[in-house]
Amino acid sequence: MEANKVPQDQSSTYANNAKALYATSESGEYGVVASSGWEAEELVTKQALNEFERQAIAAYKLVESGEKSPLYYHMYARRMDLMVLAQSVGWFQWRVKRHMKPTVFAKLPIKKLNAYSEALGISVEQLSTLPELNVEENGHE
Repeated sequence: MEANKVPQDQSSTYANNAKALYATSESGEYGVVASSGWEAEELVTKQALNEFERQAIAAYKLVESGEKSPLYYHMYARRMDLMVLAQSVGWFQWRVKRHMKPTVFAKLPIKKLNAYSEALGISVEQLSTLPELNVEENGHE
């Protein structure tokens, strides 16, 4: 892409920041050019964020009903999925999925809870509970 054609669509998903893109100068050499966003990229990013929000709300309801452990909600609230969370803690997916059962989660040792809380960026206390929120009105945190 030529430097003068780098998108500058003032994307709200960039939060007034710029993204570095490689583009060719008039002399044909590659260089870094700041972009304030691209409309198509913004649309796709917003769709992805809406999907994570939908998954977090669905997860919240499953935890509230006792079908899943709080770990299940916090995974989606932090924009992760099973594969990403498993990679973050360094365990097999089947093991992480098993920890999403309330009875199994309730028996987890502190070492495993600490690994999850570190990967999710929350305290063990937060990990073990659901936040108070109205998923009908507010979506999720």
